[in-house]
Amino acid sequence: MKRNVARNVGIPILSLVLLLLVWQWIVTGFHVAPYIAPRPLQAIQAVTQNWAILWPLVLGTIRETVYGFVCGAALGLFLGVVMAKVQVLQRLVYPVLILSQAVPIIALAAPLVLILGFSVTPKVVIVAWIVFFPVTVNVLDGLSHVDQDLINLARVYGAPRWRTFIQIEIPASTTPLFSGLKIGATYAVTGAIIGELAASNGSSLALYQEHANSNLNTAAVYGTTMLMTAIGISWFLLVVGTEVLVTPWQRRSVARRRVFHREAEPSAPEAGH
Repeated sequence: MKRNVARNVGIPILSLVLLLLVWQWIVTGFHVAPYIAPRPLQAIQAVTQNWAILWPLVLGTIRETVYGFVCGAALGLFLGVVMAKVQVLQRLVYPVLILSQAVPIIALAAPLVLILGFSVTPKVVIVAWIVFFPVTVNVLDGLSHVDQDLINLARVYGAPRWRTFIQIEIPASTTPLFSGLKIGATYAVTGAIIGELAASNGSSLALYQEHANSNLNTAAVYGTTMLMTAIGISWFLLVVGTEVLVTPWQRRSVARRRVFHREAEPSAPEAGH
């Protein structure tokens, strides 16, 4: 157990350290000008030295990401279940969903600001717009590929539809559901930043970075980019942790299978036989 935890935590940290070392090597080895790319330590210092200013902005971006992600995930789950159960609705709504994703999200931001005003609402809508589609598609795909023999067996034994849905269809679709949630978590912070650029009338993390870029403060630009990336990675890891907690049977089945194989292995013959 401790070895698995050390491997799962240590390898990502090692990859991050290697990435920073490559960044440092490129900047110093190729003599990159500071106004083009700072050194990693300079970008980190630009964050730590202005943390009192950045901390409220980071909280605002996290709030927009969380609200939008929850709304988008709930909408995607609802649409996926309804479309899986009502085939006519699936044929009617699915092309509209695809069309909605064909609209560039940047082009969508401006009309949302005109409709909803300069507030947190258009930012949440943009994040939800990005998140709901992969969740819908994955839930729909998961429910469409449930083992029909299990459903037929449950009906033969007299199980009602709601119980079949809860005990068979939902567990069978959790893996596709979390695949969609992880995709949405990766892009949720992108939607929040786009919303801040389009709908912020005050201070925000995106506008702070834009102001630093206009002042040629490259270290602050790279530092805020690192902050945005950290928010996205943290939210992704939170979704992964939630998946581990709510789907324990995936790991238990593997562990039991390994124990079974070990017990089934024949013992070595004793000497002299």
